[in-house]
Amino acid sequence: MQNYQLILAYDGSRYQGWQGQGNTSNTIQAKVQAVLERMCAQPVTLQASGRTDAGVHARGQVVSCQLETGLSCPEILAYLNRYLPEDIGALSVTAADPRFHARLSARGKVYAYRIWNSPLPDVFGRKYRYALAQPLDLAAMERAARLLEGEHDFRSFCGLTRYKKSTVRRIDAISIRREGEVVTLRFRGNGFLNRMVRILAGTLVEVGLGLRTPESMSEVLEARDRACAAGALPPQGLILEQVYY
Repeated sequence: MQNYQLILAYDGSRYQGWQGQGNTSNTIQAKVQAVLERMCAQPVTLQASGRTDAGVHARGQVVSCQLETGLSCPEILAYLNRYLPEDIGALSVTAADPRFHARLSARGKVYAYRIWNSPLPDVFGRKYRYALAQPLDLAAMERAARLLEGEHDFRSFCGLTRYKKSTVRRIDAISIRREGEVVTLRFRGNGFLNRMVRILAGTLVEVGLGLRTPESMSEVLEARDRACAAGALPPQGLILEQVYY
């Protein structure tokens, strides 16, 4: 069998996340797997760079899989885009090294969280941005972000309170930019815990609203207690932009 790397984009609005589940076929993994199994006429196992939650989107999800097929990479790409739902798209299909694994080979990821920061309704972007009417102090959020960068124990920002593995991760950069009414928080790091980006975004938003000081980020990190950070912001604002190797 040949090992392949797929790059996918999807609108996660109507799906129960990436990960296949026994009680539903309404996941991104299930839809992609079903098309590939139909193409190959045999079972196919997919390995994604990470599991996006229900309602979360991706512009650059990376998937590895082994396929037994006589089709070329362009033909596999065309087949996927012919039979996948319109809200899931294959951007590329390439032959990969036999040892390539979408998750284990990844060196890092880039996520973006977008906020519609206006009292006016976000009619056309509501499925892809979190609406927040109150103005944000971006300078304070930037100061807080600097304290979150680097290698830390991010247990306070992990959505699984009983997570038994290491919660140490490295955030290489956090950028905060406003373009018109849209504020984008972009996170680049070597890995992210369950709901970590949405919890980081929620905590930075509380700084921007004056509910926390920028300096309190150090205390939240040191506490290693989920109750010390903010709640996770809603999923529709989050998109997996890139996985790098």
